[in-house]
Amino acid sequence: MPEKLRFAVTDAKGLEELQRDYEPFRVALEEVLETNIEFFPVENLIAAAPAMLSGEIDFAWAGPSEYVVLRARAQALPLVTLQRQNYRTVIAVYAGSGIQSLADLKGKTLDVWQLGAAASHLGAVKILIDAGVNPLEVKIIEPDNDDRLVRLKTGKIDAASRALSRYLATLKEEGLSAKDYPVLAQGPLLPGDVFAVSSQINPQVVEVMRSRMLKRREKLMQAILAGEELAKRFRGGILSIANDADYNMIREVYRVIGQSEVIQ
Repeated sequence: MPEKLRFAVTDAKGLEELQRDYEPFRVALEEVLETNIEFFPVENLIAAAPAMLSGEIDFAWAGPSEYVVLRARAQALPLVTLQRQNYRTVIAVYAGSGIQSLADLKGKTLDVWQLGAAASHLGAVKILIDAGVNPLEVKIIEPDNDDRLVRLKTGKIDAASRALSRYLATLKEEGLSAKDYPVLAQGPLLPGDVFAVSSQINPQVVEVMRSRMLKRREKLMQAILAGEELAKRFRGGILSIANDADYNMIREVYRVIGQSEVIQ
């Protein structure tokens, strides 16, 4: 086992967020892997790939969309996956909008929270594809400073896609009713987050890391759930062996939206 592993979380913005939300997990990971774990902040969702390829990071916690980029561009090796409970995308509308089906979204605006994010953006595209709607005929946007669902009522946006858990939490936070802001469509279960390591690490060490993480998965889950922000997303989650083929649905979406170069 290396004396130190530099560890990145692809959707954490800066060292401060890493330390605030992921410190309990970093400490638990040190104990489980019996080596020093050092945070390495990355600038955006796909910045971990060049950092891993250049040897700046050894280990990454990646969402589904970031994992396929890591796999393609840095030949990252999947260790284990963290499957979230009922992790799927929903597309919501305002009940008074007149939008009755996904086909009605052609030419309309769909707020996807964050471009490239698995649950809000790629999951929404998957829903459209499965319904026979060309996602290129829908105006897909990121919200500006205002990401509230209530904007659906004002007509600033026509539909919004979110992870199911985020949609439910937003209804509660904004004091809205699911009757007034119903789910137009719900997607399939999405694959979980992946803990992936650099292909430069010795294969025997990779197997040891995977074995230790699975053997002590309960300890790692306790650490993940220790913080409020991560608990919101991962309560009820399960750590298990990662299967690369489970992420082909993400790759399919990248191809359909004309971004095959991202995963090549």
